[in-house]
Amino acid sequence: MRDSGSVGRVLAAILGGLLVLAGLATVAISPTAVATGAWLVIVGLVLVVAVIVERRRYRSETADRSSLPIGPGGGEPLGEPLESRFQRTDEVFVDPTSSRRMRVWLDSSTGERRYRAED
Repeated sequence: MRDSGSVGRVLAAILGGLLVLAGLATVAISPTAVATGAWLVIVGLVLVVAVIVERRRYRSETADRSSLPIGPGGGEPLGEPLESRFQRTDEVFVDPTSSRRMRVWLDSSTGERRYRAED
């Protein structure tokens, strides 16, 4: 089952595609409305590109690509071990939407960060 984030991304991509098509149709139907058509195309393309490059809040690309479940607070899943290259840091913050304490794990050789909820 898809979560609401996936549904939102699909809807945003569909809306972006429709805006691009509407913009192209506007220019084709009325050459005097080039500015309006161009605006629709630009806004539509921004939506489509945002869907493509957007990542879930605190999840790694690895977790997103392997379709692992979303962990508490939007971080890494609690049941999945982190790779040994990630070391626990003293950095902790509270996620503003879930009010969960999130711990930062760091790969010091690459600077890559992972986030995991603390209970």
